Amino acid sequence: MSLTVPNDLLDQARGGEIDDEAFVACVRDSLPYAWATISELVDRRDRSGAEFADNQVPPPDEAARGQLLRCLASDAMRGALERHFGVRLAFQNCHRVAVFHPAATGAYEAFVSPRAQILNQKPELVDC
Repeated sequence: MSLTVPNDLLDQARGGEIDDEAFVACVRDSLPYAWATISELVDRRDRSGAEFADNQVPPPDEAARGQLLRCLASDAMRGALERHFGVRLAFQNCHRVAVFHPAATGAYEAFVSPRAQILNQKPELVDC
């Protein structure tokens, strides 16, 4: 299961739409490693003024890796976090998360290119 959903949020969803902040809070509380990783990258990018910041450190364990995979593989979660933080997210392999300025083009396109994916391959990541 990707998210631990509080009963009140589940009731709200059954009754209609839920607001982004309630959904973002659910993601934050359910996937703390993914949340902390993305939050830290947003802070780093904001402090540096760079077009993007990325994480190249593998997660400490499979549970943390699973959080990143679930969070970034879900269009709903990824979109809610992009709106919440005001960034554009990108993902390579099983842990390389990057946050970009929403209007980023060149650096974003380079990061998500097939070339970048090939160059980011390492033998130890074959089975991640």
